[in-house]
Amino acid sequence: MLKIAVIGRPNVGKSTLFNKLAGKKLAIVDDTPGVTRDWREAEGALFDQDIRIIDTAGLEESFDDSIQGRMRQQTEAALARADILLFIIDGREGVTPADEHFAAFLRRQKKDVILVVNKCESNKTSQSGIGESYALGFGDPVIMSAEHNVGFDDLYYALRPHFPKDIIEDEDGLSEENESMPDDIDALEGLEDYIFVQEEDTPEKPIKIAIVGRPNVGKSTLLNAILKEHRVMTGPEAGITRDAITVGWNYEGRDFKLVDTAGLRRKSKITNKIEKMSAEDSLRAIRLAQIVILVMDANNPLEKQDVQIAQHIIDEGRALVVAINKWDAIKNRSEQLEEIKHKITHSLSQIKGIQFATISAKNGSNIDKLFYKALQTYETWNKRIGTGGLNRWLSHMESQNPAPLVAGRHNRLKYITQIKTRPPTFALWVSRPKELPESYKRYIINGLRRDFDIDGVPLRLLIRASKNPYA
Repeated sequence: MLKIAVIGRPNVGKSTLFNKLAGKKLAIVDDTPGVTRDWREAEGALFDQDIRIIDTAGLEESFDDSIQGRMRQQTEAALARADILLFIIDGREGVTPADEHFAAFLRRQKKDVILVVNKCESNKTSQSGIGESYALGFGDPVIMSAEHNVGFDDLYYALRPHFPKDIIEDEDGLSEENESMPDDIDALEGLEDYIFVQEEDTPEKPIKIAIVGRPNVGKSTLLNAILKEHRVMTGPEAGITRDAITVGWNYEGRDFKLVDTAGLRRKSKITNKIEKMSAEDSLRAIRLAQIVILVMDANNPLEKQDVQIAQHIIDEGRALVVAINKWDAIKNRSEQLEEIKHKITHSLSQIKGIQFATISAKNGSNIDKLFYKALQTYETWNKRIGTGGLNRWLSHMESQNPAPLVAGRHNRLKYITQIKTRPPTFALWVSRPKELPESYKRYIINGLRRDFDIDGVPLRLLIRASKNPYA
């Protein structure tokens, strides 16, 4: 599969093109320059060809340890993984000195470069930019407007010599697969229908793990420690991560997708539009994950915002594991550990037995322990209990503590079954469901957790009305 890196200076439309080729909105797009900071990768397709597309941060003329310098390092790491480079310039602005500088840089990379002049939906505003692009020395440019679905056919033909030659070409130089494409691609209607995401054909889908938390608690450092490489940007500044970055990983023969997210602050403190979009991206990552690792700072664990994030994860029904980071900086560890246990027990009392691990992402310590607990929680989250055993258990629970009487009559517990996993969800049929008090529901839930070992994950109990045979 051809790996294509989309590169260029900030705000030329790289992320817009990336989203179009990926077939869905994965990268945050805004007119503000420098929104993308880490490179990200996704599978997509261009007409009949599967591709792997890499979005990169804008190339910056900075070589120090500033945020811009670290963005440049991330971009260079992405270029090393690509088979071919799409160099994007803005057709409205024409060729800038920064474009010329980076064109010289790309010529030294010893990789094929295709020049793309983007934002060319209007001939009046882009003609000068198209003419100037020839001076960069990359041959005929591909004229596009990624936002308006213009020029994808030209991009296809520019990339075609680089696609894998899996099918033997016929005497006309076209494979059978390519011959099935329409002769006049310009005549195609609804171009977006031809740009789509290819699902991986794997026997077992990867487990998605989202790494979330407040800003500057070490989420990106934890991702790098898990992968044992400098995959995403880190630093002392809060709010470095903006996009939710997904990275594939294999642990003990099992495939995972790790998602690094932007820090979540209180809504009242979010005034910046980019931060708002980043927060929405983080909440979406929680919703789509199976396991969520909530990273906290060991110096200030379980602050009000930590509890609110944990509550959101529980409400979404995800498998929650807490990582107490920066443990290497704690001096009175036994006292702090007791305080953390107390806070987790009382602040998150709706779920008993939440798994947590003390780690140092910076030093890479206790990462295996964290993942062991995450997988334990995942197994509990997928737990299924047989209906026969559940109803014998229900009969025993009712004999020990019957439901309160309603108008002098018994409110019988008729039947219970598990209707789904992830999280474990049970349906209980009762004679008079509206009269069953919350305290008795908690009695049933606590009994399920205790007797069937369902600690540490959300558990849902749905009360149903029994049918009246005489109605």
